[in-house]
Amino acid sequence: MTRSIVSVLVATALGGALLSAAPPAAADTLLVDRARQPAAVAVPARGMSMAEVEARFGAPSERLDPRGGQKRQWPTIHRWVYPSFTVYFERNKVIDTVANRATAAEVGPKPAIR
Repeated sequence: MTRSIVSVLVATALGGALLSAAPPAAADTLLVDRARQPAAVAVPARGMSMAEVEARFGAPSERLDPRGGQKRQWPTIHRWVYPSFTVYFERNKVIDTVANRATAAEVGPKPAIR
């Protein structure tokens, strides 16, 4: 065998030995991963009106101050907070629902601007 083939075989053997000796990889579960899982509780669907959300889920525990609306291109966004999720409305239609923290110890996004 040529010298270059021998060096490639030795390097491959050493690399395999190092990989087999390495500890198993561990991964953290991120809030993003949990948020992508199917919701454990029912949440408002995109396109529902404010009246439909309130009729189905009751009054929110908190209605945050609206944001935006200074220009026509910037629609007013309303935010309603429920115990397990926050609903975002563009004008009077649901555009998104975001799960709140699962536990008090969970590290997640910063709290909403009030």
